[in-house]
Amino acid sequence: MNYQLFGTQTGLPASQLIMGGSQLGNRRGQGTSPEDALLLLSAYSEAGGNFIDLSDLYQFGQAEEMVGQFMQDKRHEFIICTKYTLTSQPNAPVGNLGNHRKAMRQAVEASLKRLKTDYIDLYIPHFDDGHTPLEEIARGLEDLVKAGKVIYTGLANFPAWKAALIASSIPLAAIQLEFNLAQREAERELKPMAEHLGLAMMGYSPLAGGLLTGKYRRGDSGRLSHSAPYQEDERITSILDTLERIALELATTPGQVALAWVMRQGIFPIIGARTLTQLRTSLQVIDLTLSADQILQLDQVSEIA
Repeated sequence: MNYQLFGTQTGLPASQLIMGGSQLGNRRGQGTSPEDALLLLSAYSEAGGNFIDLSDLYQFGQAEEMVGQFMQDKRHEFIICTKYTLTSQPNAPVGNLGNHRKAMRQAVEASLKRLKTDYIDLYIPHFDDGHTPLEEIARGLEDLVKAGKVIYTGLANFPAWKAALIASSIPLAAIQLEFNLAQREAERELKPMAEHLGLAMMGYSPLAGGLLTGKYRRGDSGRLSHSAPYQEDERITSILDTLERIALELATTPGQVALAWVMRQGIFPIIGARTLTQLRTSLQVIDLTLSADQILQLDQVSEIA
């Protein structure tokens, strides 16, 4: 595993690939068994990975429980990011939802208990709820840092203008954003803002739900199979064709090429895996080098209007 500084607002060395925790557990009906979740975490750790991304929403809290069980006496070896907004409760009371300080306090205490730790490295609202004043979010996060329950703070899925306002009020370390060859909208405002402010960028869905592996055009099933029938527009067809051509040149897979491209954009990809094979395939990207011409081809075929 390679490491790089987590933005310019920290001196924290972080794994280039972040382990995504949404599939750790099966309390929501999809994901991995608890036994397989521990195997995935062990394989990631043995490869040198030190950064795990979670949310209290993931598997209704079971993902945090799995990580807490896995870390035990080696808590200090990992950077733990977790998020709040929708809670770990399947049918949460309305007062427990959102980004307000009551929800924040309840969520952080519950996450600490499930993680079996007394602090969280990076704590983040999962998305902008559209109601809570930005000042309330900022002051709430600041109080958690002062109380020693949280070391760093960040934001996920917030508009750039709101993120910038909060960053002007309290120190932020990172933002989470969706970023992949099929979805580059973050380049309009979020990515330039993060680069200007020195925020680390954590990119979720780097393979666009498996789309960029080419598995859906092969007829395989996956996360996107549950939403709508698979269809390719002209842009996606061109992206997949280019990925397959470059993968052939490098004797690798389209998904590995797509992931390698994200890593070259100054982003920490959050990799999700339900099997050891999927995880090991993603980890192999560390040693994959794209040429300048290959990067240019991918840039051009995926550029946004």
